[in-house]
Amino acid sequence: MRILICDDDSSITQSLFQIITKYFNKKKTRCPELVIYNNGESLLSDKDQKDIVFLDVEMPGLDGIYVGNELKKQNSSVIIFIVTSYIEYLDAAMRFHVFRYLSKPIDKQRVFNNLDDALELYYSSNRQITIETKSGGNTILTNDIVYVEARGRRVIVHTVTSDFDSTQPLQFWLDHLPGSTFFQSHRSYIINLSKVTSFDHELIYLCNDQFTAYLTRRKFTAFKNAYLLFMESKR
Repeated sequence: MRILICDDDSSITQSLFQIITKYFNKKKTRCPELVIYNNGESLLSDKDQKDIVFLDVEMPGLDGIYVGNELKKQNSSVIIFIVTSYIEYLDAAMRFHVFRYLSKPIDKQRVFNNLDDALELYYSSNRQITIETKSGGNTILTNDIVYVEARGRRVIVHTVTSDFDSTQPLQFWLDHLPGSTFFQSHRSYIINLSKVTSFDHELIYLCNDQFTAYLTRRKFTAFKNAYLLFMESKR
């Protein structure tokens, strides 16, 4: 795991660095790699893994809203904390599914509490599962799955980059995918709530409308409630 801190104010970056270090010491677990940047350009030029990012909004050069959007394009699973004194940026930050909003000055206990939630989401999103196919097995992260589709006798696992013909039945996927993240929207579809872009009474649009899945009318309300609950859990 890598945690990145980006703020042009060195007192904020050092404060967060110390708080995060104390958090993991208190948990008696090894502190992950902590990296500090003082501008958005340097952060975006970092090509290594980015799991959790503490991001200031107002910085010289690229602002935090732009940087946050770019980070989500690179990795939709990145967990972003917006750190700022300016509440007016909250709506813009929420558009790219910021995980939490932290106000300055930094409150240690609030960071501790929110790190608990962030790590729970991180480990849930990074759970691995093996897709069994006729040619062998493929182990992927559950969060890489966009949706699972039953098409006749076939069960197809759709990811952003590939489709897999699974020999496991749809019920296997219902039983093994995390219920907090996946929802059966139709008798033939299980969708990843984290990939939802929008929806209506018949269709769910996923990954910026790259994919669509059916939504049964009788499940519309249950799906809407599940999606809103999922989104609320990320804030």
